[in-house]
Amino acid sequence: MTDLDAFRQATRAWLEANCPPEMREPMRDESDAVWGGRNPVFKNDAQKKWMDAMASRGWTVPDWPGDYGGGGLSPAETKVVRQEMAAIGARNPLMSFGISMLGPALLKYGTEEQKKLFLPEIARGEIRWCQGYSEPGAGSDLASLQTRCEDKGDHWLVNGQKVWTSYADQADWIFCLVRTDPQAPKHKGISFLLFDMASPGVSTRPILLISGNSPFCETFFDDVQVPKAQLVGELNKGWDVAKYLLGHEREMISGMGLGGNGESLGAALAERLGRDDSGRLADPLLRADLARFDVDSMAFRAMSERFIDELKAGQGHPALPSMMKYAGTELNKDRHELVMAAGGSNALEWESDSSKGGKAAREWLRTKANSIEGGTSEIQLGIVAKHILQLPGA
Repeated sequence: MTDLDAFRQATRAWLEANCPPEMREPMRDESDAVWGGRNPVFKNDAQKKWMDAMASRGWTVPDWPGDYGGGGLSPAETKVVRQEMAAIGARNPLMSFGISMLGPALLKYGTEEQKKLFLPEIARGEIRWCQGYSEPGAGSDLASLQTRCEDKGDHWLVNGQKVWTSYADQADWIFCLVRTDPQAPKHKGISFLLFDMASPGVSTRPILLISGNSPFCETFFDDVQVPKAQLVGELNKGWDVAKYLLGHEREMISGMGLGGNGESLGAALAERLGRDDSGRLADPLLRADLARFDVDSMAFRAMSERFIDELKAGQGHPALPSMMKYAGTELNKDRHELVMAAGGSNALEWESDSSKGGKAAREWLRTKANSIEGGTSEIQLGIVAKHILQLPGA
């Protein structure tokens, strides 16, 4: 038995002993996700037990160094943990922009003091972050941002507005792009700042979406004072940090293409809609569309596996997150289009208990934002054309 085989056996046994049965069921709605934070909300005791158990081993971030709250695992061991969790249907113990976006940026650009202050809290689920990037006049052209940050000697002073700030009304802290040199070219003069959302002068206002839900907010900064030590990276070189973080954000968004626990969409809908005498979904056209989707889903899953392996080995192409983000976005949209098609007119129902409050319709509408958030699909295609395909004039 190799060391990795022994690690797999030990991991399997630990997960079996420590993952509560409730945390092995498919997630039904957003309340099944655990975000942690200063004032965490748990749907049941099992959610907290599972998060705490995984955090105690550093397995909320298994590949982070142990000194920063991680598991200190190798890429191969991290992969084993993910595989064994998937084998028993274990849920992600902690959803966190701190894990998926800020953490990698701090590991690369943060000071030792910043890493030791923030990373263990992120790993334990004790702090919840939001992202202050987009502004009313700076969407796809993010470098046009105008939120001002002035050096006041012993602190920074921030004034401006952000938009589409996911869960800003529930976050404890924000990682924020600010303009520290208004005279510099737009990609320069930008800095990357961290500050507490409870700071005087910070306010949020939810943005209602067509789905009827509101994860997005407008965020306002009015004379917000920020300690000098909360600048990440070099002054006026925040664009480097921002680009690195965007790669991880796009990787996170691409994961929506994987969907749930890897179950075949065709099989799931066949169980819901019923089968014909031969055991197949009765509608041949829908059956063909679902089979095509399942093939695309398996191909995307294989591509994701390869991408993650290359990324962990330091061999990933810097433009690959854009390719993954675009492909995952389209796959997720296709999934919900098929769910709606299978449901017929009943799937459009919006409020009844039988439709779980219009769950299918609301989730379908929400996917329309996938092609905008984290960089529009058009921007991603341009990056792929230029940097991967190397097309002339791209």
